[in-house]
Amino acid sequence: MKADLGDLNAFLAVAQARGFRDAARNVGSSASTLSEAVRRLETRLGVRLLHRTTRSVKLTEAGMRLVERLRPALDEVEAALDVINLFRDRPAGTLRLNVPVSAARLVLPAILPGFLADYPDIQIEVVADDGFVDMVASGCDAGIRYDERLEQDMIAMPIGPRVQRFATAASPAYLDARGRPGHPRDLLAHACLRGRFTSGALTSPWEFERDGEIVRVEPQGPLIASVAGAADLLVDMAIGGSGIVSLFEDWLRPAIDRGVLEPVLPEWWQAFSGPYLYYSGRRLLPPPLRAFIEHIRANAPAVSN
Repeated sequence: MKADLGDLNAFLAVAQARGFRDAARNVGSSASTLSEAVRRLETRLGVRLLHRTTRSVKLTEAGMRLVERLRPALDEVEAALDVINLFRDRPAGTLRLNVPVSAARLVLPAILPGFLADYPDIQIEVVADDGFVDMVASGCDAGIRYDERLEQDMIAMPIGPRVQRFATAASPAYLDARGRPGHPRDLLAHACLRGRFTSGALTSPWEFERDGEIVRVEPQGPLIASVAGAADLLVDMAIGGSGIVSLFEDWLRPAIDRGVLEPVLPEWWQAFSGPYLYYSGRRLLPPPLRAFIEHIRANAPAVSN
């Protein structure tokens, strides 16, 4: 039985977004257009694929089975069409990246300008998401994650700085008023500005390390903000004298260099390995992704510490 490829893509978009309106925003269409496409597909197949209510959309058992088989199949169709790019003088198309907010802020700005200058026919779409997602199922070509967050059956290559550190800092005025901690446990007597991940977990305990000794403390303080969307608020509150903040060193470095934040316990700042670009090794690489990988390899010394 033949089915229209556009209708199949419309159904998959609705299934992944779990709603017609969100799916329409994701694919740049209208909810009514997607609804009509799904209705045509259901009529052609002779089976209901979605349970629709005024508030939600849920997959039927038939719909769930179709999604399981459809996503890999459409990926292969897209990869087959991408082969045409091999006959172009320059790679073209869209590269979709799923990255944590920290990578969008601290890693990609050092890489993307040069890449886009070298490949003007490629468009980058970045999804900043601190949650642990299935990169392939989300429709992205590649992702950036730290080694402990890599998905199985993925190829990983270093991207960006190979060593990073967590740093703590506060405004000089705050430290003049409250005192400067000499040991991580001294933080228990201070106002600490904490973050919360998308999962709901707090960015605590704060962990410090010096000469092989690891110290973990559970800080308390007046503010908790989403790391995914309000990390800059944590920095601004620290600059304003509200307490001590703990974030990536590169995130705090501009404020430290300007003198509006002062390092706290720098000899205890803990280092960790840098991020990795990861992608599926089970499919033909789309030309935009292949070009991005080659760019990372060719410019590794320029973007690594």
